[in-house]
Amino acid sequence: MDFLNCIIYLCFAWITFQAFLETKPHLYLTKLSQRYGPLISLQLGQLTTVVISSPTLAKEILRTHDHVFSNRTIPDAAHACKHSEYSLGWLPVSARWRNLRTICNLQLFSPKVLDANQANRRVKVQKLIDGVNESMKAGEAIDIGRAAFTTTLNLMSQTILSVDLADQSSEMAGEFKKTVWSMMEEIAKPNLADYFPLLRKVDPQGIRRRMTYYFQKTILIFDRMIQQRLESRKGNSYVTTNDMLDTLLNIIEDKREDINMPEIQHLILDLFGAGTDTSSTTMEWAMAELLRNPKVLSKAQAELERVIGKGKLVEESDIAQLPYLKAIIKETFRVHPTVPLLLPRKAAADVEIGGYIVPKGAQVLINAWAIGRDPNTWDNPNLFRPERFLGLENEIDFTGRNFELIPFGGGRRICPGLPLAKRMLPSMLGSLINCFDWKLENGVVLETMNMKEKFGLSLQMAQPLRAVPNKS
Repeated sequence: MDFLNCIIYLCFAWITFQAFLETKPHLYLTKLSQRYGPLISLQLGQLTTVVISSPTLAKEILRTHDHVFSNRTIPDAAHACKHSEYSLGWLPVSARWRNLRTICNLQLFSPKVLDANQANRRVKVQKLIDGVNESMKAGEAIDIGRAAFTTTLNLMSQTILSVDLADQSSEMAGEFKKTVWSMMEEIAKPNLADYFPLLRKVDPQGIRRRMTYYFQKTILIFDRMIQQRLESRKGNSYVTTNDMLDTLLNIIEDKREDINMPEIQHLILDLFGAGTDTSSTTMEWAMAELLRNPKVLSKAQAELERVIGKGKLVEESDIAQLPYLKAIIKETFRVHPTVPLLLPRKAAADVEIGGYIVPKGAQVLINAWAIGRDPNTWDNPNLFRPERFLGLENEIDFTGRNFELIPFGGGRRICPGLPLAKRMLPSMLGSLINCFDWKLENGVVLETMNMKEKFGLSLQMAQPLRAVPNKS
C-alpha cells in the first residue's frame, strides 16, 4: 500500500471510529448482536474482535475455555507509565500475576481480613450517614455518586494506608473522582493506535499522553505516602499499623515473595481506581432506580424496618436476612453493569466457540450490558424489577457462577474486589434508605429524570444524581 492509499485508508478509519465513539460502544455492539446473533466478529483495523452477547457463550469463554482466554489484549493507554507491566488487571497469567493475585486474596479480600476490618467499614458508613444528616439539616441536596465515592475512597485508603484521603465536604474527593473517571474514560475510548499498531508512536488521539499525566499524578500521591511510611519504619518507636502497605513492605523486607516497589505503586493504583469508581457508580445507579421506582423503595424500607428497625445502620451481619435489598443490588448490576464490556480477553489459540472458530490472537469482548438485557434470558428486561431474583428457583448470584449476571467477570480473572463489594454495597445502600426518606431535587420529576449513560471503562450517569434527604 503506497503512502497516498495509506492516508486515505486512515482517514476512512478515523471517520468510522468517530461514528463508533458517538454511539456508545456497548449500545452499538448490542444492536449488532440483535441483528446478527450473540457471536459476531469485527475487523477493527488489524485487530480481529469477537463480541459475545449471550450467557451460554460467555460461559464457554469464562469457564469452559478459561485457560485459552485468560490473557488480555492490552490497550495502548495501559502502556502509559509502564502500567501494563505491573498492573494486576493487565498482566498476563504468569508467576508475577499469580503472586499479586495471591497477595490480594490473602492480604486484602480474604474472609479473615474482611471480618477484621468490619468495624472500620461501619465507621465509614456512619460518617456517610452523619454527612447526609448535616446536609438534611441545612436543606441541601446530596450528590449521591460523590458521597458514595468519598465513603469508598476513605474505606480503601484506611485499609491500604491507614489514612482518610478526603471528607464529605472536601474538594479532594471530587478532584480524585474526576481523575479516576478520566482514567476510566480514556482507557475505554476506541483508540486508533490499538487497531493500527503503526500509529502507537504517534498517539494520534493523545490518549496515552493524557493517561501518562493521570497515572503520574495519582502515583505521586501514593509514592509520597509510601516514602513517609518507609521513613517512619526506620524509627525504633514505630508501631505497625497492620494495614496493606505495611504488609507489602514486610514482604519486600522479608523477601517472602517476589514483589518490588513499582508493583506496589501500581497495585495501589489498581485498587483505588477500580474499587472507588465501580462501587460509587453502582450506588448511584441503585439510588436512581429506587427514586424512579417508589414502590420498590417502599418495599425495601419496609423490609429494613421489619428486620433491623427503622433508622438503624445495616450491619454486615444483617445482609443475609435482607433478601429484597440483595435483590435490588443484583437488579442494579443486571441493568447497569459497572463495566459494560468487561475487560478484553485474548485468544491464546484457535478455539471453537458456538460453532465458530475464534482465531489465535483475537480480542474477545463480553457484552455484560447486552447479556443483562437479553429478552431470551430475562422477562421484561428493561423493567427494574428486583422480584425476579427472589425465590429459590431464581437463585442467581453475581459471583461468576451464573453467566446471566457477570458484572465482575468470571474465571480466574474475576475481579478480586468482589468479596468487599458484596459486603459494602448492601450496607451503604441499606443504611441510606433506612435512615432517610428521599426525594428528587426541586424541579426534577420522575417523568423527566435523566437516566442517560456516560460511557467509560465504567458506566456512569451522564448527569450526577442529586437527591434531598428527609428524616425517615
